[in-house]
Amino acid sequence: MNIGNLIKIAFNSLFRNKMRTALTMLGIIIGIASVIAMVSIGQASTQSVKGQLSSMGSNMIMIMPARQHRGGVDMGMSSSKSLDNKDLESLRKGTQYVAAVSPNVSTSKQLIYGNNNHSCSISGVAPSYLDIRKYGLKEGAMFTDDDVKRYNKVCVVGQTVVESLFTNGENPIGKTVRFGSIPMTIIGVLESKGQNGMGDDQDDIVLAPYTTIQKRFLGITYFNMMFASATSEEESELAATEITYILRANHGIKGTDDDDFEIRTQEELVSTMSSISKTMTVLLAAIASISLIVGGIGIMNIMYVTVTERTKEIGLRMAVGAHKRDIKMQFLCESVILSLIGGLVGIIFGLIISFLASKLLNMPYVVSESAIIISFLVCAMTGIFFGWYPAKKAANMDPISALRYE
Repeated sequence: MNIGNLIKIAFNSLFRNKMRTALTMLGIIIGIASVIAMVSIGQASTQSVKGQLSSMGSNMIMIMPARQHRGGVDMGMSSSKSLDNKDLESLRKGTQYVAAVSPNVSTSKQLIYGNNNHSCSISGVAPSYLDIRKYGLKEGAMFTDDDVKRYNKVCVVGQTVVESLFTNGENPIGKTVRFGSIPMTIIGVLESKGQNGMGDDQDDIVLAPYTTIQKRFLGITYFNMMFASATSEEESELAATEITYILRANHGIKGTDDDDFEIRTQEELVSTMSSISKTMTVLLAAIASISLIVGGIGIMNIMYVTVTERTKEIGLRMAVGAHKRDIKMQFLCESVILSLIGGLVGIIFGLIISFLASKLLNMPYVVSESAIIISFLVCAMTGIFFGWYPAKKAANMDPISALRYE
């Protein structure tokens, strides 16, 4: 019997019981749709995280005091005074792969304008901070190096701060706000950046000269941390190595002694977040693939029922000369077609679900070609695997007993 006749007979048999065929395919449809949707959403999530981290500065490097450990317990970030002006000047003048560097000191209080107030932190930074963190100015200007030298009481604010304080639509440029009891003049407004990959509002920000925060607010001479940017994303690791060498020399750290600072690059953050996202994608896809096993068992169950219902037909075919392989191929073909149709419908539903999820979650729409191809191959293998034993049972029937079957 040629393959064309086998396919024709298989379709005729499946369409004789449309409802049963549809319900049998449902397990395969749900399994394939779930796998494709989970993989696509996982990949979209990875791309979204990478994009959001890149928007913070793909070549950004963070320099922090080392974490404290007591009795083997991680006590969190140290408040040591390990970063200071000497380190800042050394990094500005003695590096080849560092394009810009900015200190960071911060404090939190109420920001007040008229009858409105907003609880936030104010960060003391250098003018180069905007380039390092990829912030743009919507209006006004950034404070200058002269403002830093003079400890001027000026600041640049984000959109969230503007919306909280200037509720009547006033232009914030030139307005004086109080940060606690200290007046600060707004000279610039930052462009909106929205939330980052961790869910933090990047527009809830106030920037001022770092010397102003050190001298007028905190009375300190050291930095909480430092931000730097490498000359390119590819040279981030070289820049981090260079920074490590300079800071160890400045702090008198020798040989195998532990550093009193930590350096993190955006590449490390992107790699960590991508690894977490990929792991979650694999786990979700593995859970969703359980539906495929359930669908395969459903196919096997229905094929057993089909073999029982068509026992006389099998006996008649054998009586007129059909070979065992013909009977086996007939039922195996039905099983594979049942699985493949369910797989095709599942792929379509999976793509639709992925598209709707991307719109709902505000993520990029990603079509995983590998997931589609693998799902299609899995469908074919599911049809063969779960259809083989019922087909073999049909082929091994005794023709005389089959003809007598009631």
